[in-house]
Amino acid sequence: MKVLSVVGNRPQFIKSGPVSEALREAGIEEVVLHTGQHWDRELSDVFFEELGLPAPAYRLDLHTADPAAMRPGILEAIERERPEWVLVYGDTNSTLAGAEAAVAAGVAVAHVEAGLRSGDLSMPEERNRIAVDRISQLLLPPDARSEATLEREGVSGRIEVVGDVMADASFRFAPIARERSEILSRLGLAAGEYVVATIHREANVEPERLGRIVEGLGRIEEPVLFPAHPRTRGRLREVPPNVRLLDPLGYLDMAALASQARVIVTDSGGLQKEAYWYGVPCVTARPSTEWVDTVEVGANVLVDDDPERLAAAVETAGMPDDLPPLYGDGDASVLVAAALRGSLARS
Repeated sequence: MKVLSVVGNRPQFIKSGPVSEALREAGIEEVVLHTGQHWDRELSDVFFEELGLPAPAYRLDLHTADPAAMRPGILEAIERERPEWVLVYGDTNSTLAGAEAAVAAGVAVAHVEAGLRSGDLSMPEERNRIAVDRISQLLLPPDARSEATLEREGVSGRIEVVGDVMADASFRFAPIARERSEILSRLGLAAGEYVVATIHREANVEPERLGRIVEGLGRIEEPVLFPAHPRTRGRLREVPPNVRLLDPLGYLDMAALASQARVIVTDSGGLQKEAYWYGVPCVTARPSTEWVDTVEVGANVLVDDDPERLAAAVETAGMPDDLPPLYGDGDASVLVAAALRGSLARS
């Protein structure tokens, strides 16, 4: 059995690590295709090196997030490899391009993180989620809430709840990161005495909106460490004195920095979950989130782009005393591999 996995950005590289290992252990051949949606070395190649991921057999090296530009290269790889499955992750343009190329080639699509919804159709990620779920033959949601969403929408593919593969990576790699990384000493930081911020989504890097978010970061009393995505850095105007811009970090440094912060401010879906698993309160600079449970249990606060709300949420942020387990217990990758094999046997 052969699976072609399409990855293109930081969270997908992280998620694919435990899945690749589980596929190997299940005797499934995996071919990895890297679209080049993230092309900065610290956002792409370094993850393969640090996490021991299999080297991509295909590197489109496109340096673009345009799915139309990605599809021809993905389609060519699918037609050459003729896998039983094309495996896609999450909600990026690489995800959409991979799923659409698979459909064009007549190959089944399996979607990890199926069924997530923020309810905000102005987000391209939300539109991508819906489009990919509609054309997937195997839908692999992280929880019962996502499963119920898929059932309400009447998707035609099979649904198997597997948990969250990023939990597998977080549980495995965060302790290693804190042990190996020297990021805190290099930056002269003490654990729990700083805030980490990441802002990269398309809507949030529009100059006016980004300016309001950065204004909110400037109202925070503690130092704010801001590893800046190249797109974000290119649109930043002025940075307040308490905000320290960093180049993009490798996974181990980023995990060590984030997991020892007092608060995380982000617009990343993946980092909202990682914050929860790290036990670090999260403030999300978005009006909505697909990870609703983190908000409902009080570990995450939505502040949109309001500077005053952002600063106030950071000041009062704290984690609930009793954290329920969310999104699986670390065995999602094994369940993904089993679902792929099981679905093939039933097809």
